[in-house]
Amino acid sequence: MPIDLAARRASGAPSRTARDLAARAAELDGWLHPAPRPGAHKVVVLALDGVYPFELGIPHRVLGSADGRYEVLSASVDGQPVRTDSDLTVTPGNGPEVLAEADTVVIPPYALSPASAATPDPRALAALSRVRPGTRLVSICTGAFLLAAAGLLDGRRATTHWALTAYFRELFPQVELDADVLFVDHGDVLTSAGAASGVDVCLHLVRQDHGSDVANHVARCCVVPPFRDGGQAQYIERPLPPASGTGTGPTRDWALRRLELPLSLDELATHAAMSTRTFARRFREETGLSPGRWLTQQRLRRARHLLESSDLPVERVAHEVGFATATSLRRHLAAEAGVAPSAYRRTFRASGPAAGAVRETSRPGGR
Repeated sequence: MPIDLAARRASGAPSRTARDLAARAAELDGWLHPAPRPGAHKVVVLALDGVYPFELGIPHRVLGSADGRYEVLSASVDGQPVRTDSDLTVTPGNGPEVLAEADTVVIPPYALSPASAATPDPRALAALSRVRPGTRLVSICTGAFLLAAAGLLDGRRATTHWALTAYFRELFPQVELDADVLFVDHGDVLTSAGAASGVDVCLHLVRQDHGSDVANHVARCCVVPPFRDGGQAQYIERPLPPASGTGTGPTRDWALRRLELPLSLDELATHAAMSTRTFARRFREETGLSPGRWLTQQRLRRARHLLESSDLPVERVAHEVGFATATSLRRHLAAEAGVAPSAYRRTFRASGPAAGAVRETSRPGGR
């Protein structure tokens, strides 16, 4: 018997399909926005006047996708609505008092003027003064200006958007600014560059706190790459390969399937049907890295995953990812993460959040 949809609508009874869709939507919402677990790490995002809406939402979207491991709250300096740099106003759920309860505080970027860059809103500095000692501080893009104005970056290496380099250095000569990286991690204070680097630094936090499996799950939920090295260049002159299809992308894919092999520059160039000189030039144009540096990063990325997810001996891990010896792996991992493979494994295989987690501090050489 055919279904009388008109009669069903008139009766107000929902169809089975509608009920199923509603149930699936609720299930999806619960998966994308899980409720915080008891004792979840509390993150407070401080929205300043002129905040950028996209970056304001990054901590909620990324950290909020970690299966309830974080409770992410927003706050303003006075508990009032905040004007964004777009044609909208947002109303954070909290005032500055919630900062005193935070385990991590994130400062998203906000529109700068000459006056606000040099002398931030006194209410913003007062709000920061509520933060407990030992609380982790994270800035995205221009958020570093507030941390620097508060003296929290003095004598430290930090980053912000590359376009603001000269301005930042003029205002805060006491900060060692590195505008060529995506983020810098000092453990208690992290600074990141513009826009998408906010995603990178938040995924980095998840990875440091809970390991790569959880970070990979979060990245999948957010449909973003699970890892970009903090030392990667902020911007690339020609980020896309030429339309002719003669770029290095296919060769990079080919190399990723063969990381256990030596893979010389000549072999890579031959696969790409280019001279070594042309290949090296195009590779850097497309990735911001030399082929050798890129290969090392990919091998270390795979090595970290094996150290975190398997019990393979260090010598076997080195072989699986293409380092000639375990000594070579140890040297590269120490340069990249500051620890030996065994210490890295102990940190990330430990249960619960990794206290004293390994810090992948960005380096100028990681471009």
